[in-house]
Amino acid sequence: MASTNDPFQFQEFEEAGNLLEANKDAVTISIEDDFKPEKQRKAAGFAPDGEDEDPLAGDDKTELLSGQKKSVPFWTFEYYQKFFDIETHHVKERIIGSMVPWPGKNFIHVYLRRNPDLYGPFWICTTLVFAIAISGNISNFLVHLGKPNYKYTPEFRKVTIAATAIFSYAWFVPLALWGFLLWRNNKVMNLVSYSFMEIVCVYGYSLSIYIPAVFLWILPYEWLRWCSIVLALCLSGTVLVMTFWPAVRDDHPKVIVAIMSAIVVLNVLLAVGCKAYFFSKPEPALPVENSAITAAIKATAST
Repeated sequence: MASTNDPFQFQEFEEAGNLLEANKDAVTISIEDDFKPEKQRKAAGFAPDGEDEDPLAGDDKTELLSGQKKSVPFWTFEYYQKFFDIETHHVKERIIGSMVPWPGKNFIHVYLRRNPDLYGPFWICTTLVFAIAISGNISNFLVHLGKPNYKYTPEFRKVTIAATAIFSYAWFVPLALWGFLLWRNNKVMNLVSYSFMEIVCVYGYSLSIYIPAVFLWILPYEWLRWCSIVLALCLSGTVLVMTFWPAVRDDHPKVIVAIMSAIVVLNVLLAVGCKAYFFSKPEPALPVENSAITAAIKATAST
């Protein structure tokens, strides 16, 4: 027969009821209070810790969660900061893509993906400036090496001239092209539009092929220089033409010919102009007799 005092049987504790009856002013706590909805607890005047935060911080959180970015003016440092936030492997891919163009691949659509950068173009232009200036000085030294009246003096002004030419090409040409495409986009519907930073990015990376070509210009061989120029022009020009062709292919034929010709001609002028100015052609050596006669004539004229 089972015992009437089963220890596992639920029993009501009458002592708690007696205590409450003895002290009616005692405060009781119910477990159900901890599970009340948050709205009811706020209505009762209880606010959890951390609610007294700055409302501006809440706006920032809402902005981040919604995926919207705060727009800043273009003359501030914060505006350009995002264009330098890029991974190294992305820069490497874009440099290789600008040197090895493939038919049917648009540089902006394949490599930029609506995320242009200024880090790569800036360092490419800076490297090209110093490469042209240094290679030009070395080439000039090798050309006049061994001449008795030649004294080497470094030409630092070449750095300034090269920087002016390179950065003007990398900024003002994209600016003019962007303005023209924007104007044509308002005139003709269904034209592909590119942003100014995307065009600057394309022009900056298209100059990367000239860096190895410039170092070949140090050697005093005209055939090697012109071969490297033609190869660099073909690769760089192909990237530019393939990139901007979708933006003008639906336009008037005369406009297409004009804009494509301008892109190619400006690229040729930059390369040929740098070669002609910074890398002089080796002077032919004069025979000893002619040089002696020339020296005698100069001495007679001076007297």
